[in-house]
Amino acid sequence: MKDLTGRLTTALADRYRIERQLGEGGMATVFLAEDVKHDRKVALKVLRPELAAVIGSERFLNEIKVTANLQHPHILPLHDSGDADGFLYYVMPYVEGETLRARLVREKQLGIDEALDIAKAIAAALDYAHRHEVIHRDIKPENILMLDGQAMVADFGIALAVSHAGGARLTETGLSIGTPHYMSPEQAMGDRELDARSDVYSLGAMLYEMLAGDPPYTGSTAQAIVAKVITEKAPPVTTHRDTVPPHVAATITTALSKLPADRFASAAQFAEALTNPAFTLSTVAGAVVSPSIAAPVVVGKRYAWPAAAALLAMLALWGWLRPDPPPTVARYGLLFPADQAFVDGVHPAFALAPDASWIVYVGPGDESEQLWLKRRDQYRAIPLAGTAGARSPVVSPDGEWIAFIVDGELKKVPLGGGSAITLTDSVQMTVRSASWLDDDTIVFVDNGWRLSRVPGVGGPMEAVASVEGRFLTLPVGLPGARGVLFTACTAGCNTAQESWVVDLRSGEARMLMPDVAQAWYVATGHVVYVRADGGMFAVPFDMGSLEMRGAPVPVLDGVKVDQGSVPDVVISKSGTLLFMEGEGGGGGVSEAVWVDRDGTATPIDPGWTFTAAGNAGWALSSDDTRLAIKISGETGDDIWIKQLERGPLSRLTFDEAADVRPRWTPDGRSVSFRSPRSGNGELYVKRADGTGAVELVLELDQPIWEGVWSPDGTWLVLRTGGVAGQVRGARDIVGIRPGVDSVPVPLVASEFDEKAIALSPNGKWMAYESSETGRDEVYVRPFPNTSDGKWQVSTGGGRAPLWAHSGQELFYVSASDEMTVAEVVTTRDFRVGERRVLFRVGAEYTLSSNYTSFDLTSDDQRFLMVRSVGAEEGSPLGAMIVVENWLEELKAKVKP
Repeated sequence: MKDLTGRLTTALADRYRIERQLGEGGMATVFLAEDVKHDRKVALKVLRPELAAVIGSERFLNEIKVTANLQHPHILPLHDSGDADGFLYYVMPYVEGETLRARLVREKQLGIDEALDIAKAIAAALDYAHRHEVIHRDIKPENILMLDGQAMVADFGIALAVSHAGGARLTETGLSIGTPHYMSPEQAMGDRELDARSDVYSLGAMLYEMLAGDPPYTGSTAQAIVAKVITEKAPPVTTHRDTVPPHVAATITTALSKLPADRFASAAQFAEALTNPAFTLSTVAGAVVSPSIAAPVVVGKRYAWPAAAALLAMLALWGWLRPDPPPTVARYGLLFPADQAFVDGVHPAFALAPDASWIVYVGPGDESEQLWLKRRDQYRAIPLAGTAGARSPVVSPDGEWIAFIVDGELKKVPLGGGSAITLTDSVQMTVRSASWLDDDTIVFVDNGWRLSRVPGVGGPMEAVASVEGRFLTLPVGLPGARGVLFTACTAGCNTAQESWVVDLRSGEARMLMPDVAQAWYVATGHVVYVRADGGMFAVPFDMGSLEMRGAPVPVLDGVKVDQGSVPDVVISKSGTLLFMEGEGGGGGVSEAVWVDRDGTATPIDPGWTFTAAGNAGWALSSDDTRLAIKISGETGDDIWIKQLERGPLSRLTFDEAADVRPRWTPDGRSVSFRSPRSGNGELYVKRADGTGAVELVLELDQPIWEGVWSPDGTWLVLRTGGVAGQVRGARDIVGIRPGVDSVPVPLVASEFDEKAIALSPNGKWMAYESSETGRDEVYVRPFPNTSDGKWQVSTGGGRAPLWAHSGQELFYVSASDEMTVAEVVTTRDFRVGERRVLFRVGAEYTLSSNYTSFDLTSDDQRFLMVRSVGAEEGSPLGAMIVVENWLEELKAKVKP
């Protein structure tokens, strides 16, 4: 054995590191090894040398390919196989649990419910394999691994591969495929053409042992056991355990029938019979689920009434004992009273109770948005006190508390509302959700775009996960606090989004799949995820290894995804789905349009569409002839120049980094833009005609999010901040005079969040957005002497300021998404005149809360905006759809 281990260690040194031998079976020796490439523990199984010599490497490896394609939640997958120095081996995940055999040795018999659950899980795995034309041939307790209470079938199809590869020469080794206690009679007699009914027999024998404490046939030798299997009828399991329900005993007896034709035709029928209290030995196996009433029987008058009474009693008993039908799937839209309307644009903005009996969502408030609670049995919602300014609600596992994010703090309130309790003050200002885990800790996005968690009662913060070069967002806890699914993305989270998982036991984080906006785990054993285009898919997920176990299946279309990065979706533990209907948000196909002051929209170039993937900027040249715009493509975000109207489109930048938020330089010859090419977020410039190289304009210690030139080109006004260590008010407005200053000077730097810079045409005034009142409002200050005064322009909330070229009007978007114009006087001092609503900015338009995401023609009569293709002017917010018992629908769609 030492020689075998030494040779094997040498032969596999570049792929696997052998640690120790775990055991030895009839066909293989099992080693614990480390997969060097993937840094994971594996079970490496080496065929016995005499068996390998008879089979041959090529035939075995060809046959084992069939089993490598089996992907099922209750099947231990095949990672690898090969030939190393004459050793034929195959590799499977190492499961830190125990075999069913070890469990039976320790406990002898299992509880009836537990034994049935294990049998049904194995039956599901067998049925899946049988439908893929693979028979196991060696079902026994030694090949069943128990992981967190779940049964996993190991060595699936290995016996088939050995049998097919070895052919008739297999007998030369003295080995047989199968174990006498669990062999079907046809297998015991040497029949090599086995079908699904042979595995059904083996499963019946194993369930018999789990309940009775011994297999149906025992003996002093293998030959004695085989003889009984072929010739004797097994005693009913109730002989050993009279508490076994009659229908379970009948199911086992049917599975152990000598003739395959008398058994269940499939493992699925076996499982159905286990759950059907009406199943008896006289029930036809093919009609297990829906037993029919027998034909009338003519009896003597003396027995007619007793027989009828007995029949009625049996029917009544069936009505009482029969299993409940599958829950009905219900799908309907949800509307709110006008004064309680759901507020869009603050994603994620709603959450469900664990039992889906109520919804908590972000709605209107007296001074700012707040949380509202709508119960399923009531039309009107109620506001939750203590939640002003709340974003990203999340519900505790027991449904008694609601946590939320406000002003960079994570807080919680009781279900009925009240005084908010602060749990931590280190939350990312750009709200990207949180998740309340089953262990009563809350995982959230901290101010460094990492994942951290804090106890649900408050306490010290603990790091959970970080990925170099990625921003982490949208955490979703796994059952039992086993781990956390999350999204990792590049700056802005508009492109290159990836689904990741972190194992909370080991702290290891790894990517699951690319091109995913967000993912959730559901009770069917699947991870469901939404892409930027609004499509939802499901893929089997192994909770033991935290890995995908199959191919994705489409399950839903038309999910709204805000700016291509945040899906409007929640799924309750009880299986209710709640989502906003849409077309993938900003991640879908868009078009640029002219919008008149009355709201009438006209495409600037009919037929020209592009992928916005989040609003990352566009700007009109001063003569209205060119549009600088960020467009997303397969290689990421780049700046393009569109000749207006109906002229050519040319690409300006070609870097893999996200080039966003273009601005024309004052001379109109070049375009500056923001890009993380050096990893932090810097400002670059390139000539608009495409000639010359990209030049670095400015790099700071903090990331630069936006750069605006003064009309005379002497100042560069920047929005900076948002790095680790800055909890609140992380973004400030600073200015620098290129060629004069070496260090930026603060213009508006406070404990609040400042953004959306807009300089007046004469360069003497600066409009901007600030959260100092608890909600975003538009303000104006003198420029560059910003400390000489301050005036609030908007009332009741405002964002995205933009000056008219005349300097006599200031446009902004109100809190109710209305394009508003304020008349202003700037001759000596600043004064705000009449404010008028021009038109409603519908949900079809792509807007931003961080900077002004529309522009204005030089005559101040038309806005340039971007909207989703096919959207109509003023289209309402997409419908909120509720799907009760959605998991039943999911099961039907993922069924192989």
